[in-house]
Amino acid sequence: MPISRKLLVVLLLALGLVASACAEEITVAAAADLQFAFQDVAARFQKETGHGVKLVFGSSGNFYAQIQNGAPFDLYFSADIDYPRKLEAAGLSEPGTLYHYATGRIVLWLLRPPKVDVSQGLPVLLSAEIQKIAIANPEHAPYGRAAVAALKYEKLYDRLSGKFVLGENISQTASFVVSGGADAGIVALSLALAPSMKEKGQYFEIPASEHPPIEQAAVILRPSPHKDVARQFLEFIKTPAIVELLKSYGFSIPDGKSLRE
Repeated sequence: MPISRKLLVVLLLALGLVASACAEEITVAAAADLQFAFQDVAARFQKETGHGVKLVFGSSGNFYAQIQNGAPFDLYFSADIDYPRKLEAAGLSEPGTLYHYATGRIVLWLLRPPKVDVSQGLPVLLSAEIQKIAIANPEHAPYGRAAVAALKYEKLYDRLSGKFVLGENISQTASFVVSGGADAGIVALSLALAPSMKEKGQYFEIPASEHPPIEQAAVILRPSPHKDVARQFLEFIKTPAIVELLKSYGFSIPDGKSLRE
């Protein structure tokens, strides 16, 4: 191999090592309704920037408690905007990073073929064929609170509460229905539209007027040692391609870039 070519190879290898050394990995605590969408987002981000993203999915309320106790997350994507606001007020997030990234929706979801006519909406849950209904635990899951509100709006909550099976988060709630542990579930539209669930089930979208809006927000956490990369990721979420991806999972995207009120 000519010397010039050898030098070129050595230079390219050196550049590769430098790039690898500069790459960082951020840890993102994300609401369970983002499970499928964010796997795609993280892969795109890593491909474009070289930085890795470790995704941890769970209930927004549990993450909020963990962050208060010093959990080592860089970013927090909550399904309830109130949690990031409280972190901001407590000085636990980076000032100016609160971002209202989406508004979620809930649906009634059953496996195919459904035991009842899903198009009839929540009242079909009174049917004798529906013995167990999965909802997320309203104590710490925003989607669970939305489910309870919708059932109360339709004056069904008291009649159905004995059938509830509570999921730790909205992803576990959906898994109860998929596994047959529940006959029906009130889950996030983003999960119902995921390819793996879309093929298995049928859903009815619960009117947004029947429950408080599921406003979802993110913040960069103050203790993060990777703030620059965390900011890159947050800006990446705002790009047109990612906005369209989130829309494809049924999320509504606010017009403003951040909520400061």
